[in-house]
Amino acid sequence: MKISFEINNQSTSIDIEDGNTPLLWVIRDVLDLKGTKFGCGKAACGACTIMVNGEEVRSCSYAVKFVEGKKVTTIEGLGSPENPHPVQQAWIEEVVPQCGYCQPGFMMATAALLEKVPNPTDEDIDQNIINICRCATYYRMRKAIHRAAEIKNTTNN
Repeated sequence: MKISFEINNQSTSIDIEDGNTPLLWVIRDVLDLKGTKFGCGKAACGACTIMVNGEEVRSCSYAVKFVEGKKVTTIEGLGSPENPHPVQQAWIEEVVPQCGYCQPGFMMATAALLEKVPNPTDEDIDQNIINICRCATYYRMRKAIHRAAEIKNTTNN
């Protein structure tokens, strides 16, 4: 099965035997983008969070056949070292990661949230950022989410 889509602003086409293969494994094993992590394999923890057409998606349970003609963004496409996304910049400023394993998923979920809710309240964060962090860096993440909103709103004006 041939599937064509855009990933991190680059057009790509893959040949895959089974269209039901989780997108996570195509991203990691076929496209060799290792930032998106495997956590639970059941769409519960959020380590594998990416964006498809700007919407937050748990890639471990999202069949690759569904990305045909769509725009996929992984942590590698969110920003760059020279021009970090406001979420990445805030994560650095607030020194969020401890082990760091789950952080790409949290950053992608936050980027998706800020597209819908530019100035999230704590309640907005609690209702939308439901990923799991075993190191419990939630307090620093909350600060970073508010900081990312400030940065994003400053750069958009």
